[in-house]
Amino acid sequence: MSVTIRRILEDLIGAMEQIDGTVDTLKPGNPEMVITGMVTAFCATQYVVERAVAMNANLLITHEGVFYSHHETSEWLEDDPIYLAKLSLIERSELAIFRYHDYWHRHQPDGIMVGLLRELEWSAYVVEQQSTATILSIPAMTVSEAAQYIKIKLGISYLRAAGDVSQICRHVGILVGYRGGGTMAIPLFNQHNLDLIIAGEGPEWETPEYVRDAVHQGRSKALIMLGHAESEAPGMKYLAEVLAQKYPMIPTYFIAEQPVYQLV
Repeated sequence: MSVTIRRILEDLIGAMEQIDGTVDTLKPGNPEMVITGMVTAFCATQYVVERAVAMNANLLITHEGVFYSHHETSEWLEDDPIYLAKLSLIERSELAIFRYHDYWHRHQPDGIMVGLLRELEWSAYVVEQQSTATILSIPAMTVSEAAQYIKIKLGISYLRAAGDVSQICRHVGILVGYRGGGTMAIPLFNQHNLDLIIAGEGPEWETPEYVRDAVHQGRSKALIMLGHAESEAPGMKYLAEVLAQKYPMIPTYFIAEQPVYQLV
């Protein structure tokens, strides 16, 4: 049975209330095109686009933008050789790209969070699912032990931590993506008596400095920053599993990227 891009997009958005100004758009692509293969990824990097084409996939579902900005403005890149080469590849391959950001986060529960918790094998420890954070009660371990566990589970080589890494943590808050800023993360410490917050990323002068002051005052608070992609890629891997189960007739893959940063 043939499946069009339109059917997949209708399935992804479902009956959710329309989000004004959403970045979740099909660009480029013809919604009536029959799908030969689907790929999900955190970001439509040059490598991911090349792999999708090599796999004979004609629908790429990406969480973040293709051209280096959240709102996908590209006028400022019109003379940039990197932009032009990537755009040319996409146009030549006739690859359709759908940005699945706002609606996947709006899913109940947040699809990106579900994927991360599944990858960490912490789903059973969830105490409360909020719209932008999840509160857990995990087996007692030090912050350092938690960091080592996370690195193994997510297959990443390093994390950044603030606070006393030797302290015991049980009550944990997780925020994916760019939700590690002060206004989202800091109130959770007191509202839920948290020992540790695990976040994707956020301004370095907000939550990390709060944790620094807390430790200086003799309070047991800690922070682990995973990295934006590292916190959200598992959610796109989970999406590939969901789509493969719903549409077994369509070859469906998740493409992982290497961490963008290197330790030097």
